[in-house]
Amino acid sequence: MQAASRESYSAGAERLDAYVRGAEPSAVASTADDILSVAALLRREPRLRRALSDPARPGADRAGLLGDMLRGRIGAEALDLVAALVSGRWSAPSELLDGVERLGVEALLASADSAGELGEVEDELFRFGQVVSGSTELSNALSDPMAPAERRAGLTGQLLDGKARPVTVRLVEAALAGFGGRSFIGALTRLVELAADRRDRQVAYVTVAAPLTDEEERRLGARLSEMYGREVSVKQTVDPDVLGGVRVRVGSDLYDGTVLRRLNETRNALAKR
Repeated sequence: MQAASRESYSAGAERLDAYVRGAEPSAVASTADDILSVAALLRREPRLRRALSDPARPGADRAGLLGDMLRGRIGAEALDLVAALVSGRWSAPSELLDGVERLGVEALLASADSAGELGEVEDELFRFGQVVSGSTELSNALSDPMAPAERRAGLTGQLLDGKARPVTVRLVEAALAGFGGRSFIGALTRLVELAADRRDRQVAYVTVAAPLTDEEERRLGARLSEMYGREVSVKQTVDPDVLGGVRVRVGSDLYDGTVLRRLNETRNALAKR
């Protein structure tokens, strides 16, 4: 987002935090669903996006237009939160859509946090991403933009039935819708990171040839926490092709101590002789 949009989103996020402090987790989750339904409407209606982000119209007028359209169709709390976004300044209509969508996701994460389930939701999102990435057929089926969204949502619902919390399922549906304009796997990854960030944690993606023991994972997490100055959430991926060692990615930082990397370096050195 550009500066004006970031400022408008921050104001809406502060309003969400104030609402969450006095609401039950179930009520926050219901509000999140309403906000995400508004995001879906904005995604389908580009003319509405333009009207609600038009800098030539006063913010109060844009919020009034939103209220005229949606009052009685979504909850009062959701309408108030989205109206706060709409009344701000947005650099582009697409950034308003991103802001509404992000606010709905943050509301879902906040509901899980209030219920003491955010760590589990974070893990469930990551594990589902691993399952999808490990199956080309499943990945293609869920990432196909030509397939009806309802069919793809139904498939994920079947896969996660009884295995994930309702908030996790709803977040997966947001990923299917292309959260933030990302691919399905990219959206899942971003949702994992947002969940970790709400818990004031950094995500470390760790690739190993064989699973780390609990003690090895704990020591690695502690070392990374020292390096980055905040708690680190370790997410393991097992890939026998790396042969041995560990590859760690934290944000844009990559630490590759795998046997595969050393073999590739040796091959490259020999090829230059």
